[in-house]
Amino acid sequence: MGEPVSYKVLECPELGRYGVAARDLKAGDRLFTEVPFAVGPKLDSPPLCLECCCPVDGGEDGPRCPRCGWPLCEECGAEGVELEYHRAECELFAASRVRFRPVDDSTAGCVQLDCITPLRVLLALEADGGRERWEREIEPMEYHDEARRDSANWRVDENNIVAFLRNACGLADRFSAELIQRVIGILDVNAFEGRTCNGYSVRGLYPQLAIMAHNCVPNVVHSIHPSEGFRLEARVAVDVAEGEKLYTTYTYTMTGTVARQSILAASKFFTCRCTRCLDPTELGTHFSTLLCSKCSVGFITTTNPLDENAEWKCNQCAFKTSGAAVQKAVMTMHNEIDELACLEYDASRLEAYERVFKKFRSVLHPLHFINTSIRHSLIELYGRIPGYEMAELPDILLERKVELCRDILRVLDVFEPGRTRARAMVLYELHAPLIMLAQSSFTRGEDRREGRTLKEQLVEAAQILEECGGILEWEDPTTPEGILANVAQQSLLQLRQSIVTLD
Repeated sequence: MGEPVSYKVLECPELGRYGVAARDLKAGDRLFTEVPFAVGPKLDSPPLCLECCCPVDGGEDGPRCPRCGWPLCEECGAEGVELEYHRAECELFAASRVRFRPVDDSTAGCVQLDCITPLRVLLALEADGGRERWEREIEPMEYHDEARRDSANWRVDENNIVAFLRNACGLADRFSAELIQRVIGILDVNAFEGRTCNGYSVRGLYPQLAIMAHNCVPNVVHSIHPSEGFRLEARVAVDVAEGEKLYTTYTYTMTGTVARQSILAASKFFTCRCTRCLDPTELGTHFSTLLCSKCSVGFITTTNPLDENAEWKCNQCAFKTSGAAVQKAVMTMHNEIDELACLEYDASRLEAYERVFKKFRSVLHPLHFINTSIRHSLIELYGRIPGYEMAELPDILLERKVELCRDILRVLDVFEPGRTRARAMVLYELHAPLIMLAQSSFTRGEDRREGRTLKEQLVEAAQILEECGGILEWEDPTTPEGILANVAQQSLLQLRQSIVTLD
């Protein structure tokens, strides 16, 4: 007996096809698994290996496939290595004698690679069983032909992808210009990002996941397993009642409404009108809210979240400003943070993030997305860099890391509720300083810390580790998240042994 059906597909004019729960689902229940129709490089990728997607030198002396001359790292291009993803296009490029042209800047987007994933979709269509799967799963997909036709990208794609594949590669008899543009559109609108075992970005076409409607507070999570042909596993993150809509997200949940709307309009061709997007406070988090410098107590929010040019007003005084002024200020702060990413991975980097966090404190709501982004950077730095390694941190900095983690979790509880990967990663960061603080107070001879015994504090850390590991066990064991799942499991066993000795 297989698993009971978890979802069914409905259709309406507003959403097109969408999924609803076919029965009552509990957080963590699996919805489905599927393999991608095709997987390949993202748009605008810099030169990369067409098998493992690791960055490579795109210049004259960069590593190349010995057969077709397109980028392939030395490991994947070594004699005897059996190629899985590059094989079909390699035969085509070799037969048509189309060579990769060296580029001067290997860090910039390489337009030559934009054709690879569309080509893989087309070749998958011709493969055994491909036509049947295309007609059943891919053909019903939305590709917004008319909206795309009016864009500058359409003309660029006509030259770099359509003309290249049909003329230079000799595929005019096999694939029409209309079909190639349709494939490009299907990928733009429906593809999801994944990562290789080594953490390099790819995009894959997952028809079942693409059926799920978008929401900026999703109730469906997915994990992609690169070691199993990029198999995808979708689960519900929270309890979902029979008949409720199933939502994934096409944007990054930890960005503000203006940025999310811009991404959705540009790449998915729709305006999101979910509850979060319609609320100027973003469900009470004030994720995009500024602090008023005029009255010192007011919050400045937009008068219309769906219009980036709408006026922003203080809720306590008469202060008003334009949407353009707010976005300019936000962009200035973003640029300042981006510069920090170039600093050496040492103490000066952490201290710079703390300075910027303090600087923005008088301008941004405490849970603003910029502050939340800085918190993410800080929790990854505290406990890892020389001078701030976990064993060296004084209690005040251990408490700082705990505070940062809990503030991020306050946001995640609203935007990514339930059993989500993002929550698991923050829980892992949280457990260690809690253990260190418990041990520190015990070493000082204190029976309790914040009213709790050493055992009670360690039990809390164990519960956090257990929740973290329970979520990450869904990940591919060869990926960083999957490896962390194993680390969390080992740490949990050791911690439980320590707790037993306190009985």
